[in-house]
Amino acid sequence: MAIIITDECINCGACEPECPNNAIYEGGEEWKFSDGTSLTGDLTDPKGNAINADEVKEPVSEDFYFISFDKCTECKGFHDEPQCAAVCPVDCCVDDEDHVETEDELLAKKAFMHL
Repeated sequence: MAIIITDECINCGACEPECPNNAIYEGGEEWKFSDGTSLTGDLTDPKGNAINADEVKEPVSEDFYFISFDKCTECKGFHDEPQCAAVCPVDCCVDDEDHVETEDELLAKKAFMHL
C-alpha cells in the first residue's frame, strides 16, 4: 500500500529528499507524474489508466507535506523500508489503508516510472 502523511506533520521537510520517486510534495504544491521520473506525455499506467505525465495535478494537502499515492511505491525496488517513515521525527508517515497494493503492483509502478 502507499504511504500517507498524517495531519500530525510538522512540515520539517525531512521526508521529501528521501523519496526515490519524487512522490512527496510540500503542502499547497502542484505535482506531476513526470516530476523526478522518466515519464513524459500521454501514457497508460500499470493499472490501465490513461495519464498525461506532464499534466499538473492539484495538491493533496494545502497545509502539510503530502505523498502522491499514484507515485508512491513504499520504496520497493530501492530500499528495504519506506524512507519517509524512516526519517520522520514525528512518525506521521504511515500506511494508507485507502490505497492497498501488492508488492508486485508496487514494483510494476516503480518499473513504469523509472524506465
